[in-house]
Amino acid sequence: MNDMEIPGINPVAKDQRFGRHCSEPIPIPVLGDKECTLLIEDYEEDDQKEGFHVAIKNFLSADTGVLDAVTEDVYRYYQDVRNDSDPDDSSFPSIDSPSDVWKHVHFGTEPTVSRRLYGDKEIYISLECECDWEPEHGLQIVFKNGLRVNKIGQFDGHLTNSDALDDDTLEDVIYPRA
Repeated sequence: MNDMEIPGINPVAKDQRFGRHCSEPIPIPVLGDKECTLLIEDYEEDDQKEGFHVAIKNFLSADTGVLDAVTEDVYRYYQDVRNDSDPDDSSFPSIDSPSDVWKHVHFGTEPTVSRRLYGDKEIYISLECECDWEPEHGLQIVFKNGLRVNKIGQFDGHLTNSDALDDDTLEDVIYPRA
């Protein structure tokens, strides 16, 4: 691994196997200070590195209010999965209100920082999480420029719902109705 510096998370090491840079574990306030390793994709090749620096700084300074703002969206995701599940499945978690939904989310430890290849070509930070109601597909939380959540739902690797569903009208939709 080759070390280099990226402002806000110095130093980082390059993972030769995957070609991305990895920070040392650092506490992430928006995730309740969970220790995470930031994975930075295609940083060296990018000619606008400042976008990465700004998004990382924003992400590291965000508080849990950023997630509180999307609680209703996460709860709708839970409800959609519940509505599609077997009503006789006693192992399916019962979450009675949006205020309880985060108790059933288990944040991942490797937020991935990358530039969107389409549309606005901004920097996004994607986090793959586990959740009690969807063990197979989990929960993906994507932060646009590290400032706000712009997408939640099952993990599909896309940075926006517009990209995931090939529908430009979903560009600013955090969670589309199922």
